[in-house]
Amino acid sequence: METRHFKNIIIGFGKAGRALAKTLSQHGEEALIIERDQAMYGGTCPNVGCAPSKTLIVAGQKNMNFSEAMATKYKVREILYNGAYHGAADEPLVYVMDGIARFINQETLEVVNGDKISKVIGERIFINTGATPVIPEISGIQESKNVITSEGAMELSELPKKLVIIGAGYIGLEFAGMFNKFGSKVTILEPHSTFLPKEDDDISREIFKDLKASGVEIHLGVKVEKITDSEVLAGGQTYSADKILVATGRRPNITDLNLEKAGVELSESGYIKIDDDLKTSTENIWALGDVRGGGQFYYLSTDDFRIVNNQLFGDHSRKLSDRTLVPYSVFISPTLSRIGLDEKQAKKAGVNYRLFKMAAAPIVKSKVVQDTRGILKALVDPKTDEILGATLYHEDSHEVINLVSLAMKMHTPYQILRDQIFTHPTMGEGLNDLFQNEVK
Repeated sequence: METRHFKNIIIGFGKAGRALAKTLSQHGEEALIIERDQAMYGGTCPNVGCAPSKTLIVAGQKNMNFSEAMATKYKVREILYNGAYHGAADEPLVYVMDGIARFINQETLEVVNGDKISKVIGERIFINTGATPVIPEISGIQESKNVITSEGAMELSELPKKLVIIGAGYIGLEFAGMFNKFGSKVTILEPHSTFLPKEDDDISREIFKDLKASGVEIHLGVKVEKITDSEVLAGGQTYSADKILVATGRRPNITDLNLEKAGVELSESGYIKIDDDLKTSTENIWALGDVRGGGQFYYLSTDDFRIVNNQLFGDHSRKLSDRTLVPYSVFISPTLSRIGLDEKQAKKAGVNYRLFKMAAAPIVKSKVVQDTRGILKALVDPKTDEILGATLYHEDSHEVINLVSLAMKMHTPYQILRDQIFTHPTMGEGLNDLFQNEVK
């Protein structure tokens, strides 16, 4: 068996890994990327995650039919796939090896590709294998030919007339809205009795109301008991379905890695345990991206790369603990976006705040796009006037939240956004009005 030596080995072709490989090459260091699935060059986002799903969501909002939308998605994915692959693989010191990587010890990996077995040794090893949808233990779920995950939902050749979604989390809601737009009859089954429990009650109520008004059927507090090819039994009721989408969370891709052979420990939640520098319990091994837990976002994988890059070639100033402000968006209709504290969190932590709140309807742009639904909320520190957090549920909130994020990072008092000159008509103008609407 041939053994090859590399200074750097990256397991997984995700965002953080490919960015790191490119940078290593530009600094004159060899980097080997090992990827088990050629279809996943580039990682989750461009292939089975945010980019294709948002392409389909936008297509539905533009009233494309399902076939047109899928064709558009494939075109977008091909462009992103090729860009991701060549952006790293075309670097002179980057090498790509297909196969399943398994640790033999903390420096040595066995790579299995069919009948071919290779052995590679790396001074540094970076685990970037991502995460995958969880399939819960439900009677009949493994036998049913019509059970799909979020990844399978984006590969369908035909639009299901009836779609049952198990799970009312963010992924489930995004797909519910998307398939509803395309014309599917969508039913959501959620075992918890509270809808979106992490959000403020007024926000979750508004989202629930809007989803119901759009035609999505939502059943809370129902446990799925059995699944067949065409039915879901839950809470004593039977729901017919052409497809059954399971959206009950994600788990790290670590099954085949033999992490124990390298001394790599796991956290209580089953993800790879890391320190403030993204190093694992083994000195020469790092974990980046979804495989290490936390928020599973493309932009956090990008920032993981920045942290490691700063360690290797910078001043060691970047740390995971510095990442205190992370915005996120849920691409339902309208979009929900959050950063920092909401009221529920502030009250639980005993944080004093001033509350600013308004409906989206008065914003001129909402009338222009004929979607006046939504709520804007922000919490402000009564002593410093700095923004503690914001929840934006309105058209284009995924763009506007970045303004708030930047203001918070720069410790900007809320009055700056209140008095900022925005172009017109834009949803960003809503910040002018929001910060004039204090709830006394």
